[in-house]
Amino acid sequence: MGVSQAQALSTSEIDALVERSMKAFDVPGISVGVIKDGKIVYAKGHGVRSLNTKLPMDENTLVGIASNSKAFTTVALGILVDEGKIKWDDPVQNYIPEFKLYSPYVSENFTIRDLLTHRSGLGLGAGDLMFFPDGSDFTIRDIIHNLRYLKQVSQFRTKYDYDNNLYIVAGEVIARVSGRSWPEFVEERIMRPLGMASSAGLFERLTDKSNTIDEHAPVEGKVQVIKRSMVRVPAAAGGVNSNITDLLKWVRMFLSAGNMTTISALFLTRFLKSCGCRRRSFA
Repeated sequence: MGVSQAQALSTSEIDALVERSMKAFDVPGISVGVIKDGKIVYAKGHGVRSLNTKLPMDENTLVGIASNSKAFTTVALGILVDEGKIKWDDPVQNYIPEFKLYSPYVSENFTIRDLLTHRSGLGLGAGDLMFFPDGSDFTIRDIIHNLRYLKQVSQFRTKYDYDNNLYIVAGEVIARVSGRSWPEFVEERIMRPLGMASSAGLFERLTDKSNTIDEHAPVEGKVQVIKRSMVRVPAAAGGVNSNITDLLKWVRMFLSAGNMTTISALFLTRFLKSCGCRRRSFA
């Protein structure tokens, strides 16, 4: 049996693929980056950053990366594990004594690892209305308190159901252990060491907002500009604002053994192993 090898796409072929995808999914603008053999070979914006202004999207246009922010929360906890300040299987109550879920047993045995793995037993998106859509005034303290009233729909650690609120709790663990807010911690310990100078943990913390998108959503079947969602309380679940230029630096951290300015080689090896991945070294 012969072995086939995928052919690398040319810049023009990537352009065409992106344009087709934008049309298929009715997306006003997108930025795309490609890393090959440890080198950035493509970083480009397509379309517009706003259907109102028609200003072009480019590789420096800042967007809210939504739940991709959860990866920053996981790595932030990993930094604290690497420094010996916490352990993955420490009970959450060691750091947030008031943390409780509906079941006393689950509450007592719920670990930092459990905050990240979407296997709490809570249903899909349980409690999301405490912070989404805009308009609620729930604080992090309120959310932590109210989790105890949400009944589990499956047995603890038996079923995957996507969860946002437990990442908010994870962000609070980071804050209490480090003495820094979640946005401050990820900016200081992850973004700045990686050279992600344009990025921030929250939109309002961006130092330069001159090249940002307007938010869009389908309204009566037509994609339109909508009011910006000012994520604050759920920052650890979806607050990061970044661009493709900075995010390529983030991705390269996981691909290159030579860039260990943020987390140690030992932690990154363990982290990737837990994900079933292998780290590759590039000259």
